[in-house]
Amino acid sequence: MTDKELQLKSVHLRKNILKYIYMAKAGHTGGSLSCVDILNVLYNRVLNVDPHEFRKPDRDRYIQSKGHSVEALFVTLADRGFFPEADLETLCQHESHYIGHPTKKVNGIEQNTGALGHGLSIGVGEAIAAKLDGKTHRIYTLLGDGELPEGSNWEAFLSAAHYKLDNLYAILDYNKQQITGNNEEVMSLDSVRDKLESFGWAVKEVDGHNLIALEEALNKGPLVAGKPSFIIAHTVKGKGVSYMEGNIKWHHGVPTAEQYQLAMSELQEAEALI
Repeated sequence: MTDKELQLKSVHLRKNILKYIYMAKAGHTGGSLSCVDILNVLYNRVLNVDPHEFRKPDRDRYIQSKGHSVEALFVTLADRGFFPEADLETLCQHESHYIGHPTKKVNGIEQNTGALGHGLSIGVGEAIAAKLDGKTHRIYTLLGDGELPEGSNWEAFLSAAHYKLDNLYAILDYNKQQITGNNEEVMSLDSVRDKLESFGWAVKEVDGHNLIALEEALNKGPLVAGKPSFIIAHTVKGKGVSYMEGNIKWHHGVPTAEQYQLAMSELQEAEALI
C-alpha cells in the first residue's frame, strides 16, 4: 500500500465510522474519528496479524483500552478482512456481537475492554509473558485522555518500567478532551511527557494525524532499548468533519440526516484533494 493509498484509507474508514454510527443511531463519534489514523497505520503498516489465523502465537497484540471508540476498531478490522463488513449493519442491535465496546466474540479483538484503565495492565501482563517465553512479538495499547486518571494505569506504568518491557508500546490518543469537557476542566494531565519519563518510560510526541510520523514512531522498534515506549499522538476529537472537530458534544453523538450528508460531503472533498 502506497502512502497515498494509506491516506485514502483513512478517509474511507472515517466514512464507514459515520455510516455505521448513523445506521445504528449510537456510537462514540468524536473519539473514533480522532484515533482512526492510528489504527489505520497499525493495521496496515505495523502489526503482524493475520485475519485468517488470528490466534497464531507469534502475532503482535493490539489492545484498545479506550474501548468506547470501538467503531474505529470495527471498521478497521472489517477493512482488513477479519470479518465481512456487512456484519456491521447489526451494530448495537439485539444479539449482535458488534456492541458499544470490544468483545473477543469478534474476530481480531484480543481483549474485552470498556471499563477504563484496564487495557494497559493487560498489556503489561502480555509483555511480561512474551519476555518469559523468549518471544519477539510486540504489544500495543491505545489509551484515551479520560482514562489516564485511573490508578491502575499508573501501577501499570511503574510495572512496565520496572520489568524493562521494551516490547510494550502505549499510545495516547491525545485529543485533549474527556466526556464532559476539556482536560483542564475535568482532570488536567499536564505534563504527560514529564510524568511518563519520571516513571521510566521512553516518550515520543507525534502528530496523530500524520500517517508517516505515526509509522516511524510505531514501527522502528523500542524508542530506547530496555524501556517501554509511550507515544503521545496529538489528535483532534471529531477529526475530518468540520462541525465535529473539537466539539465536546460529539464525544457520544449521532448525526441527523442533514449532518450526516454534510459530513460525507466534506470527506468526499478531502478524498478528492489527496
